[in-house]
Amino acid sequence: MQSTLQPVLILLAAAVLVVVVFRSLKLPTVLGYLIVGVAIGPHALGWIHSTDAVRNLAEIGVVFLMFSIGLEFSLPKLITMRRVVFGLGAAQVILTLAIVLAAAMALDIRWQTGIVLGGALAMSSTAILARLLAERLELNSPPGRQIIGILLFQDLAVVPLLIIIPALAAPPENLAMNLGAALLKAAIVLTVLLFFGQWIMRGWFHLVARRKSSELFVLNVLLITLGVAFVTELAGLSLALGAFVAGMLISETEYRYQVEEDIKPFRDILLGLFFVTIGMQLDLRVVVESGWVSLLLVALVVMKTLLIFGLSRVFGSDWGVALRTGLALGACGEFGFVLLAHANQLNLIGPQTLQPVLAAMVLSMLIAP
Repeated sequence: MQSTLQPVLILLAAAVLVVVVFRSLKLPTVLGYLIVGVAIGPHALGWIHSTDAVRNLAEIGVVFLMFSIGLEFSLPKLITMRRVVFGLGAAQVILTLAIVLAAAMALDIRWQTGIVLGGALAMSSTAILARLLAERLELNSPPGRQIIGILLFQDLAVVPLLIIIPALAAPPENLAMNLGAALLKAAIVLTVLLFFGQWIMRGWFHLVARRKSSELFVLNVLLITLGVAFVTELAGLSLALGAFVAGMLISETEYRYQVEEDIKPFRDILLGLFFVTIGMQLDLRVVVESGWVSLLLVALVVMKTLLIFGLSRVFGSDWGVALRTGLALGACGEFGFVLLAHANQLNLIGPQTLQPVLAAMVLSMLIAP
């Protein structure tokens, strides 16, 4: 019993300490979880090792993160902000991915790995930036609207990337067939879930809500989230994709805000564990010895800032708005870690590439606020 409880107690103690310290310093707790993961992981103090149980809990954290993004998915909002989301946001993700892919190939890194790195580094932190903008009452300011619009497209871009990454891990001769099969499978599963699921979901939630039991309501949300995620996994897609779809289905019902409030504690706790496991992957000795981290950090932040600044100007923003948008989105984000973790499980990224990239991403998030 002691050996089973020990890692759980260490994680709980670390989580409580992180939240207290980082809330006091008014810093995002995401960063604290990452730092704790580095400290207690196998490459530093060695208090916790990455076991299957820890990884499974962390994956459920990603499921709830994707569920909350799906829950915030609003078609009217996307239509209202379509120029920023599908214009500026799409241009930023595509061009960042293309630049990183070109740089990776120039450094003799496989193009499949380059696509994963490009997708991961294109992301910025919705968790950090949304909170900072809300605290500064800037959500509806010109730079605030641009930042949120670009973040919306980044969040949406994770969905096709999660479908493409497993196909990229296939042998090169089977790549086209696997990619086509993955996209076709995703289209069929998503069409069935969205078409039939929306009709079923509304009626089922009415039935559950009439029981007037908060316990039953939360159990129902957990069942739907994990159930739809399980269905997509059975179809050969990712758990995270299913959770995103579950969130989208519930977002179309009148219970959306109650679900969001009920699910928040589960999401935050499990997501914190996910970031701890990401920190556990980071070997600071490899990072220091590689000498690439500082160069990668500067190149990454400067490239993204200048790219977003330039695109914002092209889309008609003045200098001040464009510069503030670029500076805000220059750092990396939590979905980058999700994509890297997914690719790492499929052996798409070697440790020599993964370690400096992880370190640069963590450092960029530390300087973001």
